[in-house]
Amino acid sequence: MADFDAIIVGSGCAGPMAAFELASRGKSVLVIERGNYCGAKNMSGGRLYTHPLREVFPNFASDAPLERRITHERISLMAPDANFTIDYTDQHMADPNHESHAVLRGRLDQWLATQAQDAGAEYINGIAVESLIKQGGRVAGVRAGEDEISAEVVLLCDGANSLLASQAVGTDPPSPAAMAVGIKEVIQLDPSVIQDRFHCGPGEGAAWLFVGDPTHGTTGGGFLYTNQDTLSVGLVATISDLMAAEVPIYQMLEDFKHHPALAPVLAGGTVVEHSGHMVAEGGYSAMPPLAADGVMLAGESALMVINAGYTVRGMDFALAAGTQAGRCATAALDAGDTSLAGLAGYRQALEDSFVLRDLKTLRRFPHFMENTPRMFNAYPQMVRDAMRAVFLLDGEPVKPLRKSLPPLAKKVGYLNLLRDALGGIRAL
Repeated sequence: MADFDAIIVGSGCAGPMAAFELASRGKSVLVIERGNYCGAKNMSGGRLYTHPLREVFPNFASDAPLERRITHERISLMAPDANFTIDYTDQHMADPNHESHAVLRGRLDQWLATQAQDAGAEYINGIAVESLIKQGGRVAGVRAGEDEISAEVVLLCDGANSLLASQAVGTDPPSPAAMAVGIKEVIQLDPSVIQDRFHCGPGEGAAWLFVGDPTHGTTGGGFLYTNQDTLSVGLVATISDLMAAEVPIYQMLEDFKHHPALAPVLAGGTVVEHSGHMVAEGGYSAMPPLAADGVMLAGESALMVINAGYTVRGMDFALAAGTQAGRCATAALDAGDTSLAGLAGYRQALEDSFVLRDLKTLRRFPHFMENTPRMFNAYPQMVRDAMRAVFLLDGEPVKPLRKSLPPLAKKVGYLNLLRDALGGIRAL
C-alpha cells in the first residue's frame, strides 16, 4: 500500500490548487516544497487574472493577499533616447470576469498553501525531491535525500526548471531559445506617490510592458507592476540571445531603470528585494506531455506560460491546471486506475478550458518574436522618428507627414514591414 494517495512536488500556484482539490475530497496528500517556506524561491511580483481563483475560492478577495487591481494597461516601444506608450483604461476592468491584480508571489504562495493545509494536505518544506521512484515503467513515488515516499499518483508542479519532468515523461529539457531569464527588483514607494505617478485611485494600479531598449535590442522585454507600496520592475530575456549578448542582464536592468522614461517613476524608491527566475518562453509548441503512468505535470513544469507581447500569462494557467489535475487525480484514484489511460481526463479537461485553448491560439507568437529582431530595435526607433516628425518643431517649415513618414518606413524596408505585419497578425 502506498504511503499517500498523492504526492505533489512544488507549492507555487498549481501545486496547492491540486492539493486542495484532492484533500477536500478525502485523499491523503503530501506536498513537498524545496523552499524553506512556500514562495521562498519564487520572484515577488507579477500580474494575476483572478477568474480561476474565484472558481475554487469564491470569497478569495476577502483575505487573499492581492495588491493593486489593474486599471491601466500600458505598452511601450522604447528606444535608447525616447519612449512611445499606449495607455488603456476601461471600466470593464472592474468586472469580476475581467479582473486582474498585481501580486507578490511570496505572499500569494503562502496563502494558497494555507488553503491546501486547511483542507487536510500535509506539507514538508526545505527538502528537494531528487528523483522519481519507478516501478515497471510507472511513477510510484519520490526520493528526497535518503527517504523514499510512495504514492498512487505524483503531480509535478516544481517550476520551469523542473528537475523531474524529463524523468516523468521522457522529454529533453527545453532549448535555450524556449527559455528566458527573469530578473526583478521590488522598489518601495509611498502608496500616495504610486497613485499620483500612475494616475490611479487607492487600490488601483497599472501593468506596464516595454519592448526594445530594455533588453538592448535582444529578444525579451521589460515590465512594471504596481503593488500597494512597492513597484515590481524587471526584465525577461531569452537565454539563447543572452548567451551572445555583449551586455549581461543585470546591466540591462540598471540601464532600464535609468532610462529617461522610467527613472522619474522610480525616483525616491528603495530597493527591498532583488531576485531571478527561469521563465518558459516557448509556449504551446514547447510543452511536454502532460501525463504518463502515475504522474501529471501542471503549471511551469509543463511550460504553461506565454508572453503575447501585450500581456504575460502563466499564473492563471497554473491555477486552472492545478485545479483540473487535482480533480482528475481524484477521479483516477476513485476508479483505481492512475495509469496514463486513467489520467487521460486531465488533458481533455484542459483542452475544454481556456488553458490549452489560449496556449494553442497564441502558439505561433513565440516563434514570431524570436524571428523578428526588428521588433526590438528597428521598430522602436522608427516610431521614435515618426513621433519626432509629428511633435518636434524648430522654427523651420514643417514637412507634410505624407513626405516625412515614408522615408522612415523605407529605412526599415517596405517588404519587411509587410512581412512582419502579416506575421504578427497570423501569430495573434
